Amino acid sequence: MSELIIEEAKIQPEATVFGEFADAFGPEKVVYIYEPRCGLKAIVVIHNTSVGPAIGGVRMTPNVTSEEVFRLAEAMTWKNALAGIPHGGGKSGIIADSRKLRPEEKEILIRQFARGIETLNQYIPGPDMGTDETCMAWIRDEIRRSVGLSSVLGGIPLDQIGATGYGLAICGDVIQEFLDDLSLDGARISIQGFGNVGQHAAKYLVERGAILTVATDLDGTIHNEKGIDVDELITIMREKKGITHYPDAKKYDRDEFIDINCDIFVPAAQPDVINEKSAKRLDCKVVLQGANIPCTPEAEQILHDRTILNVPDFVANAGGVICGSVEYHGGSKTQAFAEIEEKMRENTRAVILKSKRENLLPREAALKLARARVSEAMSYRRAN
Repeated sequence: MSELIIEEAKIQPEATVFGEFADAFGPEKVVYIYEPRCGLKAIVVIHNTSVGPAIGGVRMTPNVTSEEVFRLAEAMTWKNALAGIPHGGGKSGIIADSRKLRPEEKEILIRQFARGIETLNQYIPGPDMGTDETCMAWIRDEIRRSVGLSSVLGGIPLDQIGATGYGLAICGDVIQEFLDDLSLDGARISIQGFGNVGQHAAKYLVERGAILTVATDLDGTIHNEKGIDVDELITIMREKKGITHYPDAKKYDRDEFIDINCDIFVPAAQPDVINEKSAKRLDCKVVLQGANIPCTPEAEQILHDRTILNVPDFVANAGGVICGSVEYHGGSKTQAFAEIEEKMRENTRAVILKSKRENLLPREAALKLARARVSEAMSYRRAN
């Protein structure tokens, strides 16, 4: 197979993609990887490693862009800092449609990608959209460095335990302290993106008394005000049927979820699903951002102005990376759940309190807290 082409981008302030984003915090390194024989095209962004080596997922989608990877890597820096784990932020994207690849084709791409990041010792890959614990096992086999592994390999499989969904449920517990008109017991939940994160978020929220009334996936939207059976819907999804095969619910087009009233809305799929237009229509009391960057800055301001409590992604969905950090440092599943609960409760409460006391958007409050921690870590680094 031909030699990998690995190129580090020299980021200048006027750079087309990163000019409006690059600042004193990062990115530290941007790498493009291309292997023409197998068609591998990949982007790696290591945003900031002041707190420790960067942890961040490997996203495999046909339309992933440099800008998206950068935004995700930056979000990982703040997420990891706010979560209080000894890791910085990074992310990578492989430009391919994982749903259309044969297993052997996907393995070739992932193994080639692993060889491409072998010398990037400050980046620890984990699973993300389009990748899973099997992919992480292939990466580990190549370079001995990944998280989100199968328990057979000593890992804490995120897909099985639903660490991100568990963290979202903990956020749901905390927000009850700040809203007089909301209790998880009986709260109506809408999940946009009923994949791994969405399924586990629904499961853990329902265990706390909530009712899943709306669920959305590529197949469409379903709604039952009396409640959707989470286990039955998960079974339907595992059988690879569309979400609209659920029998006891009204069916709608995929994007119609935005107009269906609920108490807690959980975007758990693609970026920017809540934009300037949809934010004006969203009918809920709380947004728990299960996906990464699911809400544009303009939309967050609109939600805030409408007094919708909007818990930003790097606060609400940090359960997965907390679990990954525990795994990387040799901890157990029990330790991971305990760490998620402790850190998510503490950080969610701190962000909402700061937001209210200083009249800030929740994201602004969270960024202040995270940047203070990263700035302190950066102050200890050698100047050269």
